[in-house]
Amino acid sequence: MDHFYKLTRPDGFDFYTGKTINYRDNIGKKVVCPAFDAMRKMCSNAFIYASREPNQCFIGAKIPCSAYLVSGIPIKEDADKCGFSELIIEKELIPSEIFAWKYDETISPIHPFKLFPPQKIMDNHICLLKQWISVWDSVRDSVRDSVWDSVGDSVGDSVGAYIGFMFSPCVKEWKYIKHGENKYPFQPSVDLWNQGLVPSFDGTLWRLHGGPDAKILWEGRL
Repeated sequence: MDHFYKLTRPDGFDFYTGKTINYRDNIGKKVVCPAFDAMRKMCSNAFIYASREPNQCFIGAKIPCSAYLVSGIPIKEDADKCGFSELIIEKELIPSEIFAWKYDETISPIHPFKLFPPQKIMDNHICLLKQWISVWDSVRDSVRDSVWDSVGDSVGDSVGAYIGFMFSPCVKEWKYIKHGENKYPFQPSVDLWNQGLVPSFDGTLWRLHGGPDAKILWEGRL
């Protein structure tokens, strides 16, 4: 029998069947589909499901989750998942170790305005801002998108940079910008974000915001 990946709710229960099967309670044992019917279609309660690759499991699953290595003989299979009448639960896996992207950061994202920002904006913060502006300008010039001039879009780009950081290990090449091998080109924005600082730009002035009210902590021309 081949090995497959199974994602369940954090408590071990199947996402699809709810409280029917607990995979954590059945490690080393066999679980059986309660309503198995080989004549029915996939995406029904006629099968229990697992996938050949961890990321394929998200058809019907979400994070946070628990993860398991299982084995079985597929009855039916599509591009993302396999349907089984029964599975053997081999062992529980650590989700952050089976995904190439940053699982731990993804389930517990940092809210920059809930952090204590620096009491004083220092040269190192301005240096990071300048690095972020350089990247920001480079990408803006490449895509030639005039909406980048608005304050909202400049803040939104910081949000995008932070989200991109979570999945950066999966990306080999970032469009519109030169970057070193295995280097995340938008890291300066992430470094500011992790210190509770979010940049904005109104077309003339750059600002650094921080604290629960997104207060302007610094502004100037760069």
